[in-house]
Amino acid sequence: MWDSTTINMLIEGIGATLYMTLVSTLMAYVIGLPMGIALVVTAKDGLRPNTIVYKILDVVVNIVRSVPFLILLILIIPLTKVLVGKSYGSTATIVPLTMAAAPFIARLVESSLQEVDKGVIEAAQSMGASLWTIIWKVLLAEARTSLIVGATIAIGTILGYSAMAGTVGGGGLGDIAIRYGYYRYQTDIMIVTVILLVALVQILQVIGMRLSKKLDKRITG
Repeated sequence: MWDSTTINMLIEGIGATLYMTLVSTLMAYVIGLPMGIALVVTAKDGLRPNTIVYKILDVVVNIVRSVPFLILLILIIPLTKVLVGKSYGSTATIVPLTMAAAPFIARLVESSLQEVDKGVIEAAQSMGASLWTIIWKVLLAEARTSLIVGATIAIGTILGYSAMAGTVGGGGLGDIAIRYGYYRYQTDIMIVTVILLVALVQILQVIGMRLSKKLDKRITG
């Protein structure tokens, strides 16, 4: 059973899973990072308070986060077909993964930026720094360690979502686990795919935590 074909299939599954996870994370940050910044800036005690903008963003984030990923995956199949041309496979799965992860990332970014010392922000304002200068050189710079930790959490979550997508032919290790472990009752393959998924999460987490510690200017030695 464990011939070269099976091994190659698992290797391809690892590649597809990493492809879906990393690309989805990148695209989700393109959407979620600005949303998180906007939530902090437009909050009641933010740099540019705006109740209407804040409420709209807050509601959108909460609604999308409340929808279970598998339901969201099915709901946006028409959109996925329009954007990718099909509703199955690794590339198609990136669309729902991005939509599911973006609001989650927005909350992670919001939480990280809220941890920045208010005194540092006030000092920048007293020196006449512009809004964008404060965002890029104060908020994001001061919160970089927390942001990386958040990104590590996000990657692990998105990788888990990618495995769920296997139930509808999403590709990757999740798809292999469903097709062989569930439909064909090949328990050994399912166990191996689970071990591989756990290993991928652990490896990505270790890389993220080491990077965050390296960039944390508060840690010396």
